[in-house]
Amino acid sequence: MHQVMLVKHTHRSNAIEAAEKVEQELVRQGIRIINEGEDEAVDLVLAMGGDGTILSAATHAREHDVPLLGVNMGHMGFLAELSEQGVDELAKRIADGDFIVEERLTLDITVKLPAGKELHDWALNEAVVIHTDAAHPVHVALVVDGQDVSTYGADGIVIATPTGSTAYSFSAGGPVVWPDTQAMVIAPLAAHGLFARPLVVSPQSNIEIVILENIWSAPEMWCDGLRQATLPAATSVIARAGEKPIRLARLDSTPFSTRLVEKFHLPIRGWKSPRSGLA
Repeated sequence: MHQVMLVKHTHRSNAIEAAEKVEQELVRQGIRIINEGEDEAVDLVLAMGGDGTILSAATHAREHDVPLLGVNMGHMGFLAELSEQGVDELAKRIADGDFIVEERLTLDITVKLPAGKELHDWALNEAVVIHTDAAHPVHVALVVDGQDVSTYGADGIVIATPTGSTAYSFSAGGPVVWPDTQAMVIAPLAAHGLFARPLVVSPQSNIEIVILENIWSAPEMWCDGLRQATLPAATSVIARAGEKPIRLARLDSTPFSTRLVEKFHLPIRGWKSPRSGLA
Protein backbone atom coordinates (compact mmCIF):
# COMPACT_ATOMS: atom_id res chain seq x y z
CA MET A 1 0.00 0.00 0.00
CA HIS A 2 1.67 3.20 -1.18
CA GLN A 3 -0.94 5.89 -1.92
CA VAL A 4 -4.40 6.41 -0.41
CA MET A 5 -7.02 8.93 -1.54
CA LEU A 6 -8.76 10.48 1.47
CA VAL A 7 -12.36 11.70 1.04
CA LYS A 8 -13.98 13.27 4.08
CA HIS A 9 -17.21 15.00 5.02
CA THR A 10 -16.27 18.67 5.00
CA HIS A 11 -19.03 19.91 7.32
CA ARG A 12 -18.75 17.45 10.21
CA SER A 13 -16.14 18.39 12.77
CA ASN A 14 -15.77 14.79 13.97
CA ALA A 15 -15.07 13.62 10.42
CA ILE A 16 -12.49 16.37 9.87
CA GLU A 17 -10.72 15.67 13.18
CA ALA A 18 -10.70 11.90 12.64
CA ALA A 19 -9.45 12.32 9.07
CA GLU A 20 -6.57 14.49 10.28
CA LYS A 21 -5.67 11.88 12.87
CA VAL A 22 -5.76 9.01 10.38
CA GLU A 23 -3.84 11.04 7.81
CA GLN A 24 -1.03 11.68 10.28
CA GLU A 25 -0.84 8.02 11.19
CA LEU A 26 -0.89 6.88 7.56
CA VAL A 27 1.98 9.23 6.75
CA ARG A 28 3.86 7.83 9.74
CA GLN A 29 3.30 4.38 8.26
CA GLY A 30 4.95 5.55 5.03
CA ILE A 31 1.76 6.02 3.01
CA ARG A 32 1.30 9.08 0.82
CA ILE A 33 -2.08 10.83 1.04
CA ILE A 34 -3.78 11.90 -2.20
CA ASN A 35 -6.48 14.53 -1.80
CA GLU A 36 -9.83 14.20 -3.53
CA GLY A 37 -9.63 15.46 -7.09
CA GLU A 38 -5.88 15.00 -7.52
CA ASP A 39 -5.07 13.13 -10.71
CA GLU A 40 -2.70 10.50 -9.36
CA ALA A 41 -2.75 6.73 -9.10
CA VAL A 42 -4.00 5.37 -5.78
CA ASP A 43 -4.16 1.94 -4.13
CA LEU A 44 -7.21 2.59 -1.93
CA VAL A 45 -9.94 5.20 -1.44
CA LEU A 46 -10.68 5.96 2.23
CA ALA A 47 -13.99 7.73 2.90
CA MET A 48 -14.77 9.29 6.28
CA GLY A 49 -18.34 10.48 6.69
CA GLY A 50 -21.84 9.12 6.22
CA ASP A 51 -23.16 6.96 3.41
CA GLY A 52 -23.42 10.07 1.20
CA THR A 53 -19.70 10.69 1.54
CA ILE A 54 -18.96 7.05 0.80
CA LEU A 55 -21.19 7.11 -2.29
CA SER A 56 -19.31 10.19 -3.50
CA ALA A 57 -15.98 8.46 -2.85
CA ALA A 58 -17.20 5.42 -4.81
CA THR A 59 -16.84 7.46 -7.99
CA HIS A 60 -13.09 7.75 -7.38
CA ALA A 61 -12.76 4.09 -6.42
CA ARG A 62 -14.54 3.12 -9.64
CA GLU A 63 -12.35 5.37 -11.78
CA HIS A 64 -9.15 3.98 -10.25
CA ASP A 65 -10.48 0.40 -9.95
CA VAL A 66 -9.33 0.15 -6.33
CA PRO A 67 -11.04 -0.87 -3.07
CA LEU A 68 -13.19 1.60 -1.15
CA LEU A 69 -13.05 1.63 2.65
CA GLY A 70 -15.64 3.63 4.62
CA VAL A 71 -15.49 4.99 8.16
CA ASN A 72 -18.92 5.94 9.52
CA MET A 73 -19.22 9.49 10.85
CA GLY A 74 -22.93 9.71 10.07
CA HIS A 75 -26.12 8.06 11.28
CA MET A 76 -26.87 4.78 9.51
CA GLY A 77 -23.59 3.93 7.84
CA PHE A 78 -24.59 0.77 5.99
CA LEU A 79 -21.69 1.22 3.57
CA ALA A 80 -19.18 1.99 6.31
CA GLU A 81 -16.86 -0.61 7.72
CA LEU A 82 -16.21 0.86 11.15
CA SER A 83 -17.16 3.85 13.25
CA GLU A 84 -14.97 6.69 14.46
CA GLN A 85 -14.22 4.73 17.64
CA GLY A 86 -12.08 2.37 15.56
CA VAL A 87 -9.85 4.88 13.77
CA ASP A 88 -6.85 4.23 16.03
CA GLU A 89 -6.16 0.84 14.44
CA LEU A 90 -7.24 1.90 10.96
CA ALA A 91 -3.93 3.22 9.64
CA LYS A 92 -2.04 0.07 10.57
CA ARG A 93 -4.69 -2.18 9.01
CA ILE A 94 -4.48 -0.17 5.79
CA ALA A 95 -0.69 -0.14 5.76
CA ASP A 96 -0.58 -3.91 6.31
CA GLY A 97 -3.26 -4.55 3.67
CA ASP A 98 -5.17 -6.28 6.44
CA PHE A 99 -8.63 -6.29 4.90
CA ILE A 100 -10.78 -8.37 2.58
CA VAL A 101 -12.50 -7.08 -0.55
CA GLU A 102 -16.08 -7.72 -1.62
CA GLU A 103 -17.42 -6.93 -5.07
CA ARG A 104 -20.76 -5.12 -5.12
CA LEU A 105 -23.10 -5.04 -8.11
CA THR A 106 -23.64 -1.63 -9.70
CA LEU A 107 -26.10 -0.24 -12.26
CA ASP A 108 -25.25 1.05 -15.72
CA ILE A 109 -27.81 3.68 -16.74
CA THR A 110 -28.63 4.89 -20.24
CA VAL A 111 -31.04 7.80 -20.76
CA LYS A 112 -32.51 8.05 -24.27
CA LEU A 113 -33.92 11.53 -24.79
CA PRO A 114 -36.67 12.21 -27.39
CA ALA A 115 -34.32 14.24 -29.60
CA GLY A 116 -32.04 11.24 -29.99
CA LYS A 117 -29.32 12.24 -27.52
CA GLU A 118 -28.12 9.64 -25.00
CA LEU A 119 -26.82 10.19 -21.47
CA HIS A 120 -24.82 7.59 -19.56
CA ASP A 121 -24.43 7.23 -15.82
CA TRP A 122 -24.04 4.59 -13.14
CA ALA A 123 -25.09 3.92 -9.54
CA LEU A 124 -23.92 1.91 -6.57
CA ASN A 125 -27.12 2.27 -4.53
CA GLU A 126 -29.93 3.29 -6.86
CA ALA A 127 -31.22 5.27 -9.79
CA VAL A 128 -34.46 7.11 -9.00
CA VAL A 129 -36.97 8.64 -11.40
CA ILE A 130 -38.97 11.15 -9.36
CA HIS A 131 -41.65 13.79 -9.96
CA THR A 132 -40.81 17.48 -9.71
CA ASP A 133 -44.36 18.75 -9.15
CA ALA A 134 -45.42 17.88 -5.60
CA ALA A 135 -49.09 18.23 -6.52
CA HIS A 136 -49.03 15.78 -9.43
CA PRO A 137 -47.61 12.31 -10.05
CA VAL A 138 -45.34 11.33 -12.88
CA HIS A 139 -46.77 8.79 -15.32
CA VAL A 140 -44.35 6.05 -16.32
CA ALA A 141 -44.40 2.68 -18.04
CA LEU A 142 -42.26 -0.18 -16.74
CA VAL A 143 -40.77 -2.57 -19.29
CA VAL A 144 -38.66 -5.59 -18.28
CA ASP A 145 -36.80 -7.62 -20.89
CA GLY A 146 -38.88 -6.06 -23.65
CA GLN A 147 -42.19 -6.91 -21.98
CA ASP A 148 -44.57 -4.15 -20.86
CA VAL A 149 -45.19 -4.91 -17.17
CA SER A 150 -47.27 -2.00 -15.87
CA THR A 151 -47.93 1.72 -15.97
CA TYR A 152 -47.98 3.90 -12.88
CA GLY A 153 -49.09 7.28 -11.74
CA ALA A 154 -46.57 7.68 -8.93
CA ASP A 155 -44.19 9.91 -7.09
CA GLY A 156 -41.50 7.99 -8.92
CA ILE A 157 -39.76 4.65 -9.18
CA VAL A 158 -36.54 3.32 -7.68
CA ILE A 159 -34.17 0.85 -9.33
CA ALA A 160 -31.79 -0.43 -6.67
CA THR A 161 -28.88 -2.78 -6.27
CA PRO A 162 -28.65 -5.21 -3.34
CA THR A 163 -26.29 -2.69 -1.71
CA GLY A 164 -28.95 0.01 -2.16
CA SER A 165 -31.81 -2.19 -0.95
CA THR A 166 -31.37 -0.83 2.60
CA ALA A 167 -31.58 2.79 1.41
CA TYR A 168 -34.29 4.59 -0.62
CA SER A 169 -35.75 1.34 -1.94
CA PHE A 170 -36.28 0.11 1.63
CA SER A 171 -38.14 3.32 2.49
CA ALA A 172 -40.38 2.66 -0.53
CA GLY A 173 -41.32 -0.78 0.81
CA GLY A 174 -38.74 -2.74 -1.13
CA PRO A 175 -37.14 -5.89 0.30
CA VAL A 176 -33.75 -6.08 1.99
CA VAL A 177 -31.49 -8.06 -0.35
CA TRP A 178 -28.25 -9.57 0.91
CA PRO A 179 -25.37 -7.66 -0.76
CA ASP A 180 -23.75 -10.74 -2.28
CA THR A 181 -26.98 -11.57 -4.12
CA GLN A 182 -26.93 -10.83 -7.82
CA ALA A 183 -30.26 -9.09 -8.45
CA MET A 184 -31.93 -5.72 -9.00
CA VAL A 185 -34.93 -4.25 -7.16
CA ILE A 186 -37.70 -2.18 -8.76
CA ALA A 187 -39.71 -0.23 -6.16
CA PRO A 188 -42.50 2.20 -7.17
CA LEU A 189 -42.89 5.29 -4.97
CA ALA A 190 -46.44 5.89 -3.73
CA ALA A 191 -47.82 4.37 -6.93
CA HIS A 192 -51.49 4.44 -7.86
CA GLY A 193 -52.11 1.21 -9.73
CA LEU A 194 -53.31 -2.35 -9.45
CA PHE A 195 -49.81 -3.81 -9.63
CA ALA A 196 -47.50 -1.60 -7.62
CA ARG A 197 -45.52 -4.14 -5.61
CA PRO A 198 -41.72 -4.07 -5.58
CA LEU A 199 -40.07 -6.55 -7.95
CA VAL A 200 -36.76 -8.40 -7.74
CA VAL A 201 -35.32 -9.21 -11.15
CA SER A 202 -32.34 -11.06 -12.56
CA PRO A 203 -28.99 -9.31 -13.08
CA GLN A 204 -29.36 -10.30 -16.73
CA SER A 205 -32.61 -8.33 -16.99
CA ASN A 206 -33.02 -5.14 -18.98
CA ILE A 207 -35.16 -2.59 -17.08
CA GLU A 208 -36.73 0.31 -18.94
CA ILE A 209 -38.77 3.19 -17.53
CA VAL A 210 -40.60 5.26 -20.13
CA ILE A 211 -41.84 8.75 -19.27
CA LEU A 212 -45.37 8.98 -20.64
CA GLU A 213 -46.83 12.04 -22.34
CA ASN A 214 -49.41 12.97 -19.72
CA ILE A 215 -47.08 14.69 -17.25
CA TRP A 216 -47.43 18.10 -15.63
CA SER A 217 -43.72 18.76 -15.37
CA ALA A 218 -40.64 16.85 -16.45
CA PRO A 219 -39.43 14.42 -13.77
CA GLU A 220 -35.80 14.01 -12.80
CA MET A 221 -33.45 11.07 -12.51
CA TRP A 222 -30.98 10.94 -9.64
CA CYS A 223 -28.12 8.44 -9.39
CA ASP A 224 -27.07 7.81 -5.78
CA GLY A 225 -28.52 11.21 -4.89
CA LEU A 226 -25.48 12.84 -6.49
CA ARG A 227 -26.06 13.26 -10.23
CA GLN A 228 -29.25 14.61 -11.81
CA ALA A 229 -30.84 14.59 -15.27
CA THR A 230 -34.15 16.06 -16.44
CA LEU A 231 -36.43 13.63 -18.25
CA PRO A 232 -38.94 15.14 -20.72
CA ALA A 233 -41.90 13.12 -21.96
CA ALA A 234 -41.01 10.15 -24.21
CA THR A 235 -37.64 9.70 -22.51
CA SER A 236 -36.52 6.14 -21.73
CA VAL A 237 -34.32 5.26 -18.77
CA ILE A 238 -32.63 1.89 -19.22
CA ALA A 239 -30.91 0.12 -16.32
CA ARG A 240 -28.72 -2.96 -16.50
CA ALA A 241 -26.34 -4.65 -14.09
CA GLY A 242 -23.10 -2.71 -14.28
CA GLU A 243 -20.08 -4.06 -16.11
CA LYS A 244 -17.82 -2.62 -13.41
CA PRO A 245 -18.54 -3.57 -9.78
CA ILE A 246 -17.45 -1.54 -6.78
CA ARG A 247 -14.88 -3.23 -4.56
CA LEU A 248 -15.69 -2.60 -0.89
CA ALA A 249 -12.93 -3.22 1.65
CA ARG A 250 -14.02 -5.11 4.77
CA LEU A 251 -12.07 -5.22 8.03
CA ASP A 252 -13.90 -8.23 9.44
CA SER A 253 -16.19 -11.03 8.35
CA THR A 254 -19.27 -10.02 10.35
CA PRO A 255 -22.33 -11.53 8.59
CA PHE A 256 -24.71 -9.13 6.88
CA SER A 257 -27.53 -10.37 9.13
CA THR A 258 -25.60 -9.10 12.17
CA ARG A 259 -24.96 -5.74 10.52
CA LEU A 260 -28.65 -5.50 9.61
CA VAL A 261 -29.77 -6.09 13.19
CA GLU A 262 -27.25 -3.60 14.55
CA LYS A 263 -27.88 -0.81 12.03
CA PHE A 264 -31.68 -0.98 12.28
CA HIS A 265 -31.66 -1.80 16.02
CA LEU A 266 -33.94 -4.73 15.31
CA PRO A 267 -35.60 -6.45 18.28
CA ILE A 268 -34.23 -9.97 18.36
CA ARG A 269 -36.73 -11.27 20.92
CA GLY A 270 -40.11 -11.95 19.36
CA TRP A 271 -43.43 -11.34 21.06
CA LYS A 272 -43.63 -15.06 21.85
CA SER A 273 -40.33 -15.12 23.72
CA PRO A 274 -40.74 -16.83 27.13
CA ARG A 275 -40.86 -14.46 30.06
CA SER A 276 -38.13 -14.58 32.61
CA GLY A 277 -38.83 -17.23 35.26
CA LEU A 278 -41.50 -19.06 33.26
CA ALA A 279 -41.08 -22.58 31.92
